[in-house]
Amino acid sequence: MELPSLNDLKKELLSKEEKELVGLLLELAKFNKDNKALLYFKLYEQHEPGLFLREALAELQTAFMKGYSGNYHTAKKSAQSARRTLNKLLSFSKDKTTHVELLIAFCQSLREYGYLGFRHPVIENLYRQQLKKLEKVLGTLHEDVQYDYQAVLEELSVGFRW
Repeated sequence: MELPSLNDLKKELLSKEEKELVGLLLELAKFNKDNKALLYFKLYEQHEPGLFLREALAELQTAFMKGYSGNYHTAKKSAQSARRTLNKLLSFSKDKTTHVELLIAFCQSLREYGYLGFRHPVIENLYRQQLKKLEKVLGTLHEDVQYDYQAVLEELSVGFRW
């Protein structure tokens, strides 16, 4: 089955009535938990701007708290699971400062929960990739905002062997 282009879908949606659109949105929300979460944030974020960031940080913390155990294998699996959660949350928002906050929280959690203490190459590479992603996103922000986050980035990079 070949899917239509986004432009074709847009044209078709524009031809639908309001009740039909609401029905389609509800059907999409029922189909997938991620769709439901995205719809929720898009509807309520306008009224409460920090809602998404607070909820995303809480979800990220939960992923770290429930996953880690005492050995390197489960720590690696838990870190990878937390990264999947992070990537899902990053896809929900287009705001670059939100991306920066989430990436910083992820890297800080890797340090705080002791994941880096195992010196496992997969965990270290994961940390390094997120720091690179953080640097890249920071480069797209305004200079004043970059300056605010630069100290945090340096703190995260200190003591980590490259």
